[in-house]
Amino acid sequence: MAVVAFVVHPERQAAKDAAARAESWLVEQGHDTVRVADTSTTRLADGAPVDLAVSLGGDGTMLRTVALATLEGVPVLGVNLGQLGYLTSVEPSGLQAALGRFLSGDYDVEERMTLEIAVLRGGSGAPTLYPAVNEAVVEKTDPGHTVRLATSIAERPFITYAADGLIVCTPTGSTAYNLSARGPILSPRLQALVVTPVSPHQLFDRPLVLEPDERFRLEVLGPRTAVLVVDGQSVATLEPGDVVCCRQGPAPARFVTFGEKDFHAILRARFHLADR
Repeated sequence: MAVVAFVVHPERQAAKDAAARAESWLVEQGHDTVRVADTSTTRLADGAPVDLAVSLGGDGTMLRTVALATLEGVPVLGVNLGQLGYLTSVEPSGLQAALGRFLSGDYDVEERMTLEIAVLRGGSGAPTLYPAVNEAVVEKTDPGHTVRLATSIAERPFITYAADGLIVCTPTGSTAYNLSARGPILSPRLQALVVTPVSPHQLFDRPLVLEPDERFRLEVLGPRTAVLVVDGQSVATLEPGDVVCCRQGPAPARFVTFGEKDFHAILRARFHLADR
């Protein structure tokens, strides 16, 4: 008997309907299900063992599902009910078949690097930790002004950025905000940190690709505050003197797949790329 948790977008009736159909089918097969609202919950099933997490929504729902599942080592199956669906594996019409394949063991698990984001108030004390699948962004709060960020790489001072913001992303996140900021696209199974400035007000405006163990640290300099956004969610307002440290997460995200995925073909399809 398996336990399947469904993380469902609360405002999409199609997601609720697809979850209800899948839950009924699983119960008929003798399995247990758990419904999790796509909200600020911090556990998949109140700590109870879960064999599979199913995300029903768009990429935002998928990111929140993966963040929950990664803490417990649970693999995630993404069902596309959003716009891009870049992180998802199946369409709603194929959910029952995908569940059947998972339960019979006919699937693969693709592991991808995550980030651990640590916030230190005033640069010291006990850190507040945030997991990320795509990226952490430190950005300005005042329109018409830049934010100043002093950075270091592997404990060695680097440069001070004056910019609208700074993105630190995983290879998975390289096709998200990083792409819009003209950062590089990385194959999702690589191990690397990508640092991309957003509208920098300086001559050095190039993205950086770092080794996964090169911890990236930034400090907010005065006089303006900044905001920390993790996987699209605003999590903290940063005062001058606050520090954000980004490094490889302690556990990878685990995506359920069926056969080898062609990353470049998905890239072409999702972003409507075509030959001349």
